[in-house]
Amino acid sequence: MRALTWQGPGSVSVEDVPDATIIDPTDALIRVTSSAICGSDLHLLDVLGPFMHKDDVMGHEPMGVVVEIGAEVRDLRVGDRVVVPFVIACGHCYMCRRGLTTQCETTQNRDQRTGASLYGYTELYGSVPGGQAELLRIPFADFNAMKIHTDLPDQRYLFLSDILPTAWQGVEYAAVPEGGTLLVIGLGPVGQFATRIGLHRGYRVIAVDLVPERRAMAERHGVETLDLTADLAQEILDRTDGRGPHSVIDAVGMEAHGNPVVAFAQTAVGMLPSPAGKRLAKTLGVDRLAALMTALDSVQRGGTVSLSGVYGGVADPLPLLTMFDKGITLRMGQCNVHRWIPDLWPLVEDPRDPLGVGDLVTHEVPLEDAAQMYELFKNKEDGCIKVVLRP
Repeated sequence: MRALTWQGPGSVSVEDVPDATIIDPTDALIRVTSSAICGSDLHLLDVLGPFMHKDDVMGHEPMGVVVEIGAEVRDLRVGDRVVVPFVIACGHCYMCRRGLTTQCETTQNRDQRTGASLYGYTELYGSVPGGQAELLRIPFADFNAMKIHTDLPDQRYLFLSDILPTAWQGVEYAAVPEGGTLLVIGLGPVGQFATRIGLHRGYRVIAVDLVPERRAMAERHGVETLDLTADLAQEILDRTDGRGPHSVIDAVGMEAHGNPVVAFAQTAVGMLPSPAGKRLAKTLGVDRLAALMTALDSVQRGGTVSLSGVYGGVADPLPLLTMFDKGITLRMGQCNVHRWIPDLWPLVEDPRDPLGVGDLVTHEVPLEDAAQMYELFKNKEDGCIKVVLRP
């Protein structure tokens, strides 16, 4: 089969790889019809490169059609159309029963001291082949392949795999009071959805991004936007009665602009041979914290900061004096996708499209063009906000 593969630091390409197959009786095999590129996929090109292996199949935002099922699969049939959460969970362990599927005790990677396995996302999370491919194996398929019962286009359902629930969880964790103000930092795909969810819930929403096309997309949905300027902090205060917003979502994470020294260090670690890179990443790894610092500075006293952007550092300095003094609540974590699907499914099927899932994709291309799209997305060129690949 053809698949997008990791070839080395900063390098991906579409190659012929062995076909995905049924391994366990609870597996299903799907023919992938749509697979999106996620912002966190870009971390595999540099920061998390030491945990990748040549020819690893990438991608964790897929959907498709079932072509084969294992002997113990009960709820799926060949021909079923499904969307697949990026988290691989069993559905019945202690953590799954609590709704914490990212901590699934069946697929947890204890040797790495990390949570549940993820598709296409390094040895830290199981080295499971990903979904930017023609075929994908779905473990625990009855729990992890979510059946679609309409003929609505893929785009209505595809983002249930990751970014829509991630944005929903980010807003949930932000704990915005009724009628309150939510600030969203970063207007990539997750930030775009977070702003729309905030508006859907009746909040006042302000968003910050340095890319004009991203601000313009948010403005189409009624979001107030700000450019990333030197007087940003004062402008946020001016718009929020001098107190700051009730809640802030950091939808940027480790790739924030600013701190060129840390940016260089991240790239350098990613370029090191794997054993050395792993050691440094697990002991001295740091993130670019500009977005997080802006969130902590901006939120009003007693407010909440919610992290949806991915961080990977283990030695990041945080302003604990400020956080303690302001009484800030900080919430974060990989998205427990399965937990939020019941809330989101009716909204994506609503003919009115209240969350605007039909207004996000800027580039839709064949799988063969995936490597070029990674570069375009990484460099924020050609108005690129969300890429969908068609195997």
